[in-house]
Amino acid sequence: MGVGTGLGGAADPILRALERLEALDPILLHGVLGLGAFAENVFPPVPADTFIAVGGVLAGRGAIPLWSVALVVGLANVGGAWVVYLLGRRYGHAFFAEGPGRWILSADQLARAERWHARHGGVALFFLRFLPALRAVAPAFAGIGGLSATRVALPLVSASLLWYGGLIWAGHAAGQNLDVLARWIGQINTGLAIAAACVLLGTLWWWRSSRRAGAGGSARGSENGDGRGRASGNGAE
Repeated sequence: MGVGTGLGGAADPILRALERLEALDPILLHGVLGLGAFAENVFPPVPADTFIAVGGVLAGRGAIPLWSVALVVGLANVGGAWVVYLLGRRYGHAFFAEGPGRWILSADQLARAERWHARHGGVALFFLRFLPALRAVAPAFAGIGGLSATRVALPLVSASLLWYGGLIWAGHAAGQNLDVLARWIGQINTGLAIAAACVLLGTLWWWRSSRRAGAGGSARGSENGDGRGRASGNGAE
């Protein structure tokens, strides 16, 4: 079941992954696909999208069953995100309130972020799971925001089914048209990367504005305290 080497350009990463993966034993192949889907949650640079799409291609060629690819990838990806969520819920608040994270978020910013996630965290989690890099940190902030397991499970599973299910379907449908598959993945990821950049810029704007507002409030509080102290001193005289 060899792969022709005439393809190039946009399909090169998929072709290289396909050449490596199709030589593996089916059990090991499932393990690699699952590991890629899991690892993306803790190490975003892992090219999980390419591996998962290639899994769909291999399923389309009969190397492995389509249902088993979907099952392994889905369980691994949701499982990895769930671990990140649990870690965020267990250690996230302490990290930002008492640990190194306090240099990133002030106490007021942390309280605001937690309140926002408590109200909108489920919806945010669903949409952020589609965005590069941000999909890895979204479950952690859902945990920091104190979202319950029931509020996290539905958006987490739904987003994984849509995104990875779409990649597997695209790979399965592409067959030998790897250039078409590569262009499709590239175009989608470019659009998602732009959306992620917009979210990051918006987050940076919120961070700066809330930092300034917090600093201004602290300064005014200090001035009011000094004023009250001087007035008490004058009254005593």
